[in-house]
Amino acid sequence: MKSTYFISACSLLVLLVITTICHAQPTLVGHWPLTNDANDTTGGQRHGTIENVTFDEKSGATFNGLNSRISIGNVDRLFRGDFSISVDVHTDEKLTDVVGDILSYFDPELRRGFNFSIMNYAGVTNAQSNYRNVHFGISDGKEKPNWVDCGRPGNNMYIRSLTVFDGSLYASTWEPQEGGRGHIYRYAGGQQWIDVGSPDPANCISTLAVYNGQLYAGSELYSGGGSSLPLSPNENVGGVVYRYEGGKQWTSMGKVADVRSVSGLAVFDGKLYAGTGSTGAWRDTPRRRGMYRFDGPGKWTDCGCPGLRIVHLGVHNDKLYGLSYDDGGFFEYLGGTEWKQLGPIPETTQAYAMMVYQGKTQVATWPTGSVYELDGPQKWIHRGRLGQEKEVMAVSVYNGSFYAGTLPLANVYRYDGKSQWSNTGQLDKTPDVKYRRAWSMAVYDGKLFCGVLPSGHVHSLNIGQNVTYDQTLSPGWHRLTVTRGKSNVKLYINGRHIATSDDDSHTVGELSNDMPLSIGYGQHDYFNGKIRDIKIFQGVLTVPQIRRLAQ
Repeated sequence: MKSTYFISACSLLVLLVITTICHAQPTLVGHWPLTNDANDTTGGQRHGTIENVTFDEKSGATFNGLNSRISIGNVDRLFRGDFSISVDVHTDEKLTDVVGDILSYFDPELRRGFNFSIMNYAGVTNAQSNYRNVHFGISDGKEKPNWVDCGRPGNNMYIRSLTVFDGSLYASTWEPQEGGRGHIYRYAGGQQWIDVGSPDPANCISTLAVYNGQLYAGSELYSGGGSSLPLSPNENVGGVVYRYEGGKQWTSMGKVADVRSVSGLAVFDGKLYAGTGSTGAWRDTPRRRGMYRFDGPGKWTDCGCPGLRIVHLGVHNDKLYGLSYDDGGFFEYLGGTEWKQLGPIPETTQAYAMMVYQGKTQVATWPTGSVYELDGPQKWIHRGRLGQEKEVMAVSVYNGSFYAGTLPLANVYRYDGKSQWSNTGQLDKTPDVKYRRAWSMAVYDGKLFCGVLPSGHVHSLNIGQNVTYDQTLSPGWHRLTVTRGKSNVKLYINGRHIATSDDDSHTVGELSNDMPLSIGYGQHDYFNGKIRDIKIFQGVLTVPQIRRLAQ
């Protein structure tokens, strides 16, 4: 009797172990090859609704970046608990648009779901902050924003640019003290920053951008008067662009005409462009306060000036834009030296930054502290005022939400839809000053970073669980895989583990919402490229399984 009982117990134990192992195996619950149509081949009948997408048996689905997407309903059960997503994506070498969203299952009002995109952000005030950086994040909308102080690089008073390059975050600064000059710093974690050089005698390194796999920086003379601060004793003019060679070595790419400032850098159609018309350029002739194209070391081609200063530069939907500090000017570059006026932006004197959110160009402005959406030439939609602020500057899309920094209080607001904005925190509380600026932003290491004036600190925000690829994703095909487990999310590219979400990040609960799964569209923009072979699994794929998918 005892022997029979023992055998039965052992058999039950073996059965439980086998059942547990079987249940632990990821199950394919959705598969869209996207070679001829948007049908689900698993038998789940989750077929997609197609909008302006073309198909090819070899190259999959082509998304035009303007209005292409596929919507799939009844997907709620796919993203309960642990899951994995694997997809092939292709981008072109020369881009005239942002890259956009690969997949999105996200309710922007609840801030619940996931976002999977390739960030290509130009026009973040002075900088091209992110260039072909992959992001995946999940959020349940329950977390309260908590900004973390990441320290002060050097003796700076103004973080002019934040840019992700070669796996690191770089900051450029204004250092106005006697004998001071602008620097570039690399973030080393915590509150530590490493000085990587001060290539120019001017007091400010104003702009950063990644171009052809290298980091570029531009210099400027910034007096401080525009921020109601004491004037800098360093009056050396800027106007030179430099290329980073590693360590503290920088090589001059030449002075851009006879200007005092390089105020913005952006890549468009395989070329690097520079805006030159910031405050320090007022004494230059109007012709020299426009935009220039980099055609090799020491070769800068005049692209004209529309009569108002071209300061910052942005890219969207096959257009290169110039933002002006004069008369609410916002311009489209037509080639040669020709420009088209798309402004004036209503109730606006200065346009500071632009970001693409939900497929539309958003512009940050002074003096009403508002964001406006471009709806056509001389057509603008007011997206609300940020509290009682006067100026909107730093902008970014992070894990499905649109963030913007302000003056005079250096607050950062989150857009909650219907022209409503929520304050996520004040990042600079320096006493006895008129203006505080939340000026620069970039997404790095799964977090949103913001640099301020006059304290010169950088702060970070982590909402949900996020992973980023902080290298430039090369053109061509790549297999991207993400897994959502009980305690973290992970990102793999071509079978190689790239990142795991921060251990200190908020543990995300339920993702369920009533939104469809969008392929080629999300909270950032329509995807510009090709997508094929989307597979969704319940459960977490193992590393060998991820590597097999990549093959």
